[in-house]
Amino acid sequence: MEAINLNRLAYFSAVVDAGSFTRAAERLGITKAVVSQQVARLEADLRTSLLLRTTRRVEPTEAGRLLHARCVMILREAEDAFSELAATNTEPTGVLRIAAPNDYGTSTIAPLAAEFSRRYPACSVELLLSDARVDLIANHIDLSIRVGWLLDSSLQARRVGAFRQFLVASPAIAVTAEQPEDLATLPFIANEALKDPLLWRFSKDDIEHRPVRMRMAMAINTTPAVLAATLAGGGLSVLPEFLVAEHLKTGGLVRVIPSWTLPSGGIHAVYPATRFRPAKVTAFVGMLKALAKEANGAADHA
Repeated sequence: MEAINLNRLAYFSAVVDAGSFTRAAERLGITKAVVSQQVARLEADLRTSLLLRTTRRVEPTEAGRLLHARCVMILREAEDAFSELAATNTEPTGVLRIAAPNDYGTSTIAPLAAEFSRRYPACSVELLLSDARVDLIANHIDLSIRVGWLLDSSLQARRVGAFRQFLVASPAIAVTAEQPEDLATLPFIANEALKDPLLWRFSKDDIEHRPVRMRMAMAINTTPAVLAATLAGGGLSVLPEFLVAEHLKTGGLVRVIPSWTLPSGGIHAVYPATRFRPAKVTAFVGMLKALAKEANGAADHA
């Protein structure tokens, strides 16, 4: 079989969708004779009848229905490809709706959204901050930023960065612990947004691994509130580096047993399950990746 003229697939699909050669020609902006001729040549190329022609309507044959189903996918793929290429030369426009957790959203995403708005004035940003999982489809969210350990999902996700977790306390609390086991008797502020907020696994040089169950002095259900209570001297807590970095620099917090480390978490960009992402989403994720890379580079040299 010779190579198929792909234009003929578009003509054929238009006839099936419209139900007639005349309406298909009107939609395509060409003459009925051209459509009829091209579909006839497609049938000749394939050596099979694709359409049943009557005086009132055109119906696909069984072979025609099978080919039409394939044509829909082929033409959609082509449209997506053209749209994606066009987007590379298109400035972000419209409204970018982003969902993010309270802590990372406040400390990182909100300032980044402000920079994004300055860089792309034709695009506005709506930022939804919540520690609860947000339904992207129901809330018309373009992009969700999820921090920590990503659960299995039907959504599309891309890891854009990582963060360390630190065990910290106010310098007002006298902490003499040297080993993870010494922490079990100290007051601890549990973050109830986590699955098991009292169990922490410490490691050293990727060789020693010690799980410790902390003693709860307080339980709080949002990370920013855990930080506030820790700064006030309510107890020790485990908090992400992006939230405590400035407090560690200024002395508002100190790290506890810093020679022992806790598992690092990931920063993920999560999208609705669509094949094509608008320029506004691609641009924002690019800025977030650059920021996360810069932060990780600084952490490596800390």
